[in-house]
Amino acid sequence: MSKPETPPVATDVIIEVGERIVFIRRRNFPEGWALPGGFVDYGETVEEAALREMREEVSLEVELSALLGVYSRPDRDPRGQTISVVYVGRAEGVPVGADDAREAELFEPTAAPAPLAFDHAEILADYLQYRASGRPPRPRLPVRR
Repeated sequence: MSKPETPPVATDVIIEVGERIVFIRRRNFPEGWALPGGFVDYGETVEEAALREMREEVSLEVELSALLGVYSRPDRDPRGQTISVVYVGRAEGVPVGADDAREAELFEPTAAPAPLAFDHAEILADYLQYRASGRPPRPRLPVRR
């Protein structure tokens, strides 16, 4: 039996360190700033991948606190269709860029660096809504014609 052909699954984490959040400057295409994250490997859960990627990219031990959402718009990644499961997490310490991150820095959530890669401006807007309301954003459903 053949496996179905599906888009890759990734995970990103909005890491809160005090009142600021972590952004990375990407080392690879597409360039720019982004939330730290990466692809889920076979044999691991999305949550395990999220924690692994945070250790690899920003050298932080993160505690996941909430699922912000699943982002699956087919054009969200210029490298090809990718589904991302996005979490909110907390950590202590100073992020250090490594692996796919050229650098890692802390920013106020309302003063994010630019340009942001992928659909991370949309994810950040959802996070700001989540922080203000305490509720995760509603799923964006396609408009039916």
